[in-house]
Amino acid sequence: MDFNKRNKYNLRCSFCGRDKTEAKILVAGIDAHICEICVEQAQEIIDEELDRKKTGVSEEFALPEKLNPRDIKVHLDQYVIGQDEAKKFLSVAVYNHYKRLGQQIGGDVEIEKSNVLLVGRTGTGKTLLAKTIAKHLNVPFAIVDATVFTEAGYVGEDVESILSRLLQVCDYDVEMAERGIVYIDEIDKIARKQDNPSITRDVSGEGVQQAMLKMLEGTEVHVPPQGGRKHPEQKLIKVDTSNILFICGGAFDGIEKIIARRVNTQVIGFKNGEEEEVDRDHLLQYITHKDIKSYGLIPELIGRLPVLTYLEPLDEATLKLILTEPKNALLKQYDKLFQYEGIKLEFTPEAIEFIASKAIEFNLGARGLRSICEAIMTDAMFELPGKTDVDKFVVDKAYAEAKLSKSKLTQLKAA
Repeated sequence: MDFNKRNKYNLRCSFCGRDKTEAKILVAGIDAHICEICVEQAQEIIDEELDRKKTGVSEEFALPEKLNPRDIKVHLDQYVIGQDEAKKFLSVAVYNHYKRLGQQIGGDVEIEKSNVLLVGRTGTGKTLLAKTIAKHLNVPFAIVDATVFTEAGYVGEDVESILSRLLQVCDYDVEMAERGIVYIDEIDKIARKQDNPSITRDVSGEGVQQAMLKMLEGTEVHVPPQGGRKHPEQKLIKVDTSNILFICGGAFDGIEKIIARRVNTQVIGFKNGEEEEVDRDHLLQYITHKDIKSYGLIPELIGRLPVLTYLEPLDEATLKLILTEPKNALLKQYDKLFQYEGIKLEFTPEAIEFIASKAIEFNLGARGLRSICEAIMTDAMFELPGKTDVDKFVVDKAYAEAKLSKSKLTQLKAA
C-alpha cells in the first residue's frame, strides 16, 4: 500500500525536481522520470550541438569579422617596438590558425596548423609578442619552459605538463583549452647534444624533442591535471592538440656562426670583395630551417614548426623608444608609481639616452632596461614616499650616473 502511494503522489522529474502535479506530462523510465519542459530543453541542446558539429565553427572563439593580419600587427605595434618582420609573420600565422578553426568540416582541402618558431637574442621581445597577441584575441595562453622537460621515466617533467599549465589557465575547461595558444620558451635548450662523450641517453635533449612531436602536430593527449609524477592516482584528462597553436622561442646562442659559415662569411675578420654582400651585423635575417637543424633540433620537430622568423638585436635608438613609447612603457610605469604619492616624475632626454647606452653595454636587451632603472630609482622610491614638500622629481644624466655607479650592475661586461 505504501509503495503504491509513493508512486501515485511523490513522483518527480529527475532533472528539474518538479512534482507530478506541476507537470503536464511525466515520462517514466526504468529508474527515472522526465517532464515535458526538460524534454524540450534537451531537444534544444541536441539541435545546437549537432548544428555546431555540422558546421565546424566555434562561435566562442571566432575572430571578429573585420579583423585581419594588418589589424593584429597594428595592435602589436602599440606594445612592442620594432621587430616588424616577426610581427608580420606572427600576425599571419595566428590569423590563418583561427580561420582554420572556423573552416567547414569536410571537403578535399583541409588547412593545416602553422606553429611558429621565433629566434632572437634574450630581451628582444619573443615572450612579449606571444603574450600580447594572445591577450588581444582573448584566448587562453600559457607559457612553459622547455628546460624542465625530460623523457618519461626520468627526473624532471613530462611534456604532457605543457598542457597541464594550459588547463589550469582555463579552470580545466577542456574545450576552451583546445583553442588556446602555448608559448614554449627556451626551445633551443633541448637541442641535440653533439659530440657528447657520455654513454647515457640524451633524455633532456633529443628525447624531449621526440616526445613533443605528436603533441605539436595534433593528437589526443592524456594530461595529468595536477602534474604527472606527484599525483600518480589522479584521473587523466583527454585533450586534443589539433587546434592548439604552439609558438616556440629561443635565443639559439651561437647560431650566427652557423649562418656565417653557410653564407660564406665570418662573424669577425675581413670579407672577400668577390663575395655576395652580407650584413654581418644582422646575420639572423638569413636564418633558415637548415641552420636550426645544424644547431641541434631534429628534422621531425623542425617540420612541425613551419613558420620561422627572427627578432633583430636591439640598438640604442630602439631601446630609447622602448623606454617611452609603448602603452606599457617602463618609464610610464614609474611615472604611475610616483603619481600615487602625488609626485610628478620626469626623465631628461640625456638620462634616457644614458640608460639605453648602458643596456647596450651590458648586453641584456630590453630586460636590462628594468634592471638599470631599478638601480637608479631605488633610493628615490625609498626616500620620497610620505614627503609632503616634494611635488616633482627630475632624473637627469648626472643623477643616473651617480646611482648606477654604486650598483653591482657596473660589474657586468658585454658578452
